[in-house]
Amino acid sequence: KIVRQAGSLRDAHVCEVGPGPGGLTRSILNSGAADLLVVEKDTRFIPGLKLLSEAAPGRLRIVHGDILTYRMDRGFPVNISKPWEEDPPKLHIIGNLPFNVSTHLIIKWLEDIANRTGPFVYGRTRLTLTFQKEVAERLTASTGSKQRSRLSIMAQYLCTVRNCFTIPGRAFVPKPEVDVGVVHFTPLVQPQIQQPFKVVEKVTRNVFQFRRKHCYKGVE
Repeated sequence: KIVRQAGSLRDAHVCEVGPGPGGLTRSILNSGAADLLVVEKDTRFIPGLKLLSEAAPGRLRIVHGDILTYRMDRGFPVNISKPWEEDPPKLHIIGNLPFNVSTHLIIKWLEDIANRTGPFVYGRTRLTLTFQKEVAERLTASTGSKQRSRLSIMAQYLCTVRNCFTIPGRAFVPKPEVDVGVVHFTPLVQPQIQQPFKVVEKVTRNVFQFRRKHCYKGVE
């Protein structure tokens, strides 16, 4: 179900973040992806992923490393690139993200979108990612919503953002204390704020550091 939210993956290139035991990995391969690059930090999962790789010869590449430092701009062939103004490339990032890195990682990727670096050297690469339910709600909150936050503005000034569905925590092993939201991002051709990323980040951080009724203080 998570993989379906990414759209058609037939003959596409995919980067899966934190595949773990390979549940999503199997679904991505079954959906017809031509080239799947998985980035896994935990040594315990590498042998299982190697078995999957043997079962899908030439289609699954394994990187044992940290997604926060991995150079995704070198991970795929240059010829899949599409000009920014055109349709997105046949490249997708999919991940069931660990909660402790998910917010840090999406902020990093949003900055990459603004600068057209990292996975976005190939064009408007789409992302389908999991977050703690509350974070998913903040990322997708509309203007006027009580969930509206710094994250809402950072994500929505650069992307079309869709809250796809919620997965109850009990569906996972080990079971997290909270439910999980699946969010799909498509970078916009033209950002909604014509300012450098660092400026937008600083202004939104200042505005939202106060309680909602006092947020005007952050602009003073």
